[in-house]
Amino acid sequence: MRITFKLYATLQELLPSDAVNNAVEVDVDEGTTLNEVIDRFNVPRKSAHLVLINGVYFAHGDRDTAGTLADGDVLAVWPPVAGG
Repeated sequence: MRITFKLYATLQELLPSDAVNNAVEVDVDEGTTLNEVIDRFNVPRKSAHLVLINGVYFAHGDRDTAGTLADGDVLAVWPPVAGG
């Protein structure tokens, strides 16, 4: 299946050079977990602070659950934000 993977802020630099608008299309197997996709792009898990699928937040404890992703989903990851 094919999903869109987006990285924001300082994480953008981890995307391949062909990324457009901080996103890449990715082929993943059925049952791939969110953390498996995050790991595939060498995003440190402590830096994957805010993780959303199609705008819905997934807590740290839910990111290793198989079957969370579906064809056409958008997986977006933000790092922790400092300052104010």
